[in-house]
Amino acid sequence: MAVPVALTIAGSDSSGGAGIQADLKTFAALGVYGASVITALTAQNTKGVAAIHAVPADFIAAQIDAVFSDLDVGAVKIGMLGNAAAAGAVAAGLDRHRPRHVVLDPVMVASTGADLLRADAMDGLRSLMSRADVVTPNLFEAATLLDAPLARDEDAMREQAQKLLALGAGAVLIKGGHGGGPDSVDLLVEADGCARFTAPRIATKNTHGTGCTLAAAVAAGLAKGLALNAAVREAKAYVSAAIAAADRVKVGAGNGPVHHFHKWW
Repeated sequence: MAVPVALTIAGSDSSGGAGIQADLKTFAALGVYGASVITALTAQNTKGVAAIHAVPADFIAAQIDAVFSDLDVGAVKIGMLGNAAAAGAVAAGLDRHRPRHVVLDPVMVASTGADLLRADAMDGLRSLMSRADVVTPNLFEAATLLDAPLARDEDAMREQAQKLLALGAGAVLIKGGHGGGPDSVDLLVEADGCARFTAPRIATKNTHGTGCTLAAAVAAGLAKGLALNAAVREAKAYVSAAIAAADRVKVGAGNGPVHHFHKWW
């Protein structure tokens, strides 16, 4: 039996909570085989990022070509790019191989506050939006992409998502996890409408890797053949449960990871 395959193109988190490591855990938890292309190495833990080593653009391209020349990739998730050269290499790789589905998580800042995207890479990140089925910014990322104030309510979130659609994205999942109120509300905005996904806000400091995990879960759903709305619904439920179980995993002294395998251990 052929297993669905998803590819993550992202940075490595040496502490295992975000980036490539979180994506591969998510794929596995959701029944999808995970492949990876590493764009950057980070020396980090739950307390912060100590150093970042960028992977050369030609080696990023070589990884992309190696995966697509052999594996039947059902969906691609793009996370940390780091710099303009990496963004260009990824864009060129997508143009060469034309994957069936692309999920773009516009990673800019780590949960500990460290910058993960150089300023000169913003145009490259924006250019990738036209190649994505769905872009998954949080409130800060959406505001930065648009050079706009932070959205303070759902009307503003919807308006910013529509502006991101105008930049070429197939759909925009704007995430309200950094907002206020008793519920965390995400909006999936497409050309023909808006769907609302909610979950109770959970009081925990162990939320490292939530954005990576959600985008990877959406990619996993698309790789399995789900429609976008259903993939987002499954991803939201998975991430919410992983956050709810996060305090069961005692990892590190800072912002710990979500519990990717909460259903199994």
